[in-house]
Amino acid sequence: MQTGSAIKAIDWASVEESLHIAPYASLGRLLSPAQIKKLIASYDDQSAFRSTITMASYNFGRGEYRYFAYPLPNIVAAMRRELYPPLARIANRWADRLETLCYPKTHKGLIAKCAAAGQIRPTPLILRYGEGDYNCLHQDLYGDVIFPLQIVILLSEPDKDFSGGEFVLAEQRPRMQSRAHVVPMRAGEAVVFAVNERPVEGRRGYYRAKVRHGVSQVRCGQRYALGVIFHDAA
Repeated sequence: MQTGSAIKAIDWASVEESLHIAPYASLGRLLSPAQIKKLIASYDDQSAFRSTITMASYNFGRGEYRYFAYPLPNIVAAMRRELYPPLARIANRWADRLETLCYPKTHKGLIAKCAAAGQIRPTPLILRYGEGDYNCLHQDLYGDVIFPLQIVILLSEPDKDFSGGEFVLAEQRPRMQSRAHVVPMRAGEAVVFAVNERPVEGRRGYYRAKVRHGVSQVRCGQRYALGVIFHDAA
């Protein structure tokens, strides 16, 4: 599987429609088994990463994740570069509805905007969970410049490599109780979701719905995932 070809095959109109209904949408399978194997193997190469976070140390949950260092692996850099433009078009329509600032058309432009704000550390990461591990509901913000959409790609096969460990989203709507979403995924599948908030159509126009994401407890096995965040960190 060529990741570039898989990205070109995405039906972005359907993706945007799904994001209009819920805070996430599937992009289909973007990684081959060989690419998945290579990414998982890279986790043990500490030189490829700028930092390692043990979740329990910060009360984030249980498990571990590592942020890639620059230069990013080719496949991660390519996904950031190629997925960004169609996502930016969606993000800019969101910005119009929420009356916020617009986003650059290219990822290079976004990175320049991040750098001007002092955000120069790469944010793509690999997350690793074992039995009993989980990730509390959170948002990946990292600074004042925030691109409103991000990608998660599952690198392990549910019911084969692990059980439990569902990707979950909680959406808080004004004056309403939170709505939970459990997102089904297979190995190699990418899901795009709202980083912080998304526009939801109401009777008086659009309002802001806050979104947080996390991972439920892994019952057994080992679960890996790749996170592709488009803005950099301060």
